[in-house]
Amino acid sequence: MPETILRIAVAQSTVRVDPTDADGLRASAAEVRGLMKEAAHNGARLVHFTEGAFCFPSKVIMSGLGPDEIGESDWSKAEWSVLQKELDRIAKLSGELGLWTVIPSVHRQPGPARPYSSMYVVSDQGKIVDRYDERMLSTTKATWMYATGDKPVTFEVDGYRFGLALGLDVLFTEIFTEYDRLDVDAVLVSYASTGIDSNEHVGVQARGHAVNNTYWISLAVPANPGAGLDSGVSDPTGKWTVQGPADSTPGIAVTDIHRPDVIQIGRDFRRRTRDRVSS
Repeated sequence: MPETILRIAVAQSTVRVDPTDADGLRASAAEVRGLMKEAAHNGARLVHFTEGAFCFPSKVIMSGLGPDEIGESDWSKAEWSVLQKELDRIAKLSGELGLWTVIPSVHRQPGPARPYSSMYVVSDQGKIVDRYDERMLSTTKATWMYATGDKPVTFEVDGYRFGLALGLDVLFTEIFTEYDRLDVDAVLVSYASTGIDSNEHVGVQARGHAVNNTYWISLAVPANPGAGLDSGVSDPTGKWTVQGPADSTPGIAVTDIHRPDVIQIGRDFRRRTRDRVSS
């Protein structure tokens, strides 16, 4: 029987930082929908977006103490109704296109509880079927902004199993080892790099997780020329099979993933070795 393949797209999109700006949120969502259509046109079954695809909220803008002092985020300022409406529109389009969409956004909780920094999994039927909440929060996020996620999330598309990682999760080996033990074929990593500091090391670490766990890694990042980092998909040997526009402009990159023998060979070796050491 011939090996099955799955075509996926990784997006590189504009990231805005003000969740109080309704027009900005709408513009981000419109760009997302355009990239979804491009992915579907290129035959992708799944498209994966960066952290902050809707918005990457600024600690300064959200501070309840005003712009001159950082304090607990005042989430009542966010345009929640716009965020929800645009998420609903993206879910509807996923169903129309027959496309799975993984889209990060802020997830509101009831009452005064902090929101989560999350990734929504939208099926090709236009339904939100799962949500991953970032677990390894930065000091800023943990101190002023978000609640902390507490579990891995996996889902399947056409027999391929995916794991999810968000933000600074990319720096922590244990996140990716856990997904190895959950038998994923790939991990979708969404990471925001909105400053001017180089984030080239993030690409190196993503490829390292791919080769250490012999599975595919999709890394979705913003269209940000100052970051030195583009979106891309790494194969299980740690090599980029495709990357986003080299000039860091918005766009997608499409590739086919499959199950080379190295995935199961590596997984079996790690399990035998761990079992031997722990016995």
